Amino acid sequence: MSNLKKILVTGAAGFIGSNLSHRLLEAGKTVVGIDNFTPYYDPAIKEARVRHFLKHPAFKLVRMDMADRAAMTSLFQAEGFDAVVNLAAQAGVRHSLKDPYSYVDTNVLGFLNILEGCRHNGVQHLVFASSSSVYGANTNMPFSVHKNVDHPLSLYAATKKANELMAHTYAHLYRIPCTGLRFFTVYGPWGRPDMALFLFTKAIVEDRPIDVFNYGKMERDFTYIDDIVEGVVRVIENIPTPNSEWNSTAPDPSTSNAPYKLYNIGNNNPVSLMHYIETLENAIGKKAEKNFLPLQPGDVPATYADVSDLEKDVGFKPATSVETGIGNFWQWYKAYFIDKKI
Repeated sequence: MSNLKKILVTGAAGFIGSNLSHRLLEAGKTVVGIDNFTPYYDPAIKEARVRHFLKHPAFKLVRMDMADRAAMTSLFQAEGFDAVVNLAAQAGVRHSLKDPYSYVDTNVLGFLNILEGCRHNGVQHLVFASSSSVYGANTNMPFSVHKNVDHPLSLYAATKKANELMAHTYAHLYRIPCTGLRFFTVYGPWGRPDMALFLFTKAIVEDRPIDVFNYGKMERDFTYIDDIVEGVVRVIENIPTPNSEWNSTAPDPSTSNAPYKLYNIGNNNPVSLMHYIETLENAIGKKAEKNFLPLQPGDVPATYADVSDLEKDVGFKPATSVETGIGNFWQWYKAYFIDKKI
């Protein structure tokens, strides 16, 4: 869809948002990125992420909170976006137990501002980040977008489920094409410092024990950042249309008689937490001291993505191994934090 030339990326200084912005600029798109540089984790890494393309002639960075209704209204009116990719969110399952209001402010109110901006300004496609956490108490694996997700286990998951419902409403009422992407445990260079891989690496380097929850009996569909970005880029250009075969008496949650679609983006290959840690130990060349703990509130023991719809519709299936992905992460971490070369 070459007519999608100007794209708004929210959360542009975030892990996924910065990688996506860079990729879109390389593809010749004009990108407006917004971010409020929240101190949920050290904003210095956010500043470093955007530094690589901050002076690109087709990029504009706007420091803005997407919960600011007046500012968002003005931005949409001034810029005239062809497509929007909403990646901004208050992230983290466990933090949602400590500061629930921030999740509603950003993930619900902020997302409403995105939807209203799309509604009133002719946006051709809204792509938005959901999360594997919406599967919650479900244990029927692999997780399928064709199954209901009505049992979230954290407020973060509930806000992501709310985003899916809100987007469908706007797709139905105003015919705004909307695509939701359920990301599965994203990792890689420039990753979030609150994620397990980052915490493990820092602790091992500093000779501190790592916390291993559920006594190591966990599996995750770890998905490398480049695979996530490839999936998003392909989805942006795959604008959903109403499904003429959608059956209201047996409704499929992943599609609709409105221009709406859901996809999983995961590696489709769950890896045990202990193997993940062992792979990291091999990359660093150092063993971790392990502090085994019970499962944390709001967490789930396993995730596993069915990506057959993504593969069928856009011809892509994530496939980067944890050995490759963790190796790349360690090389970045070493260059950025230890050798100070980035």
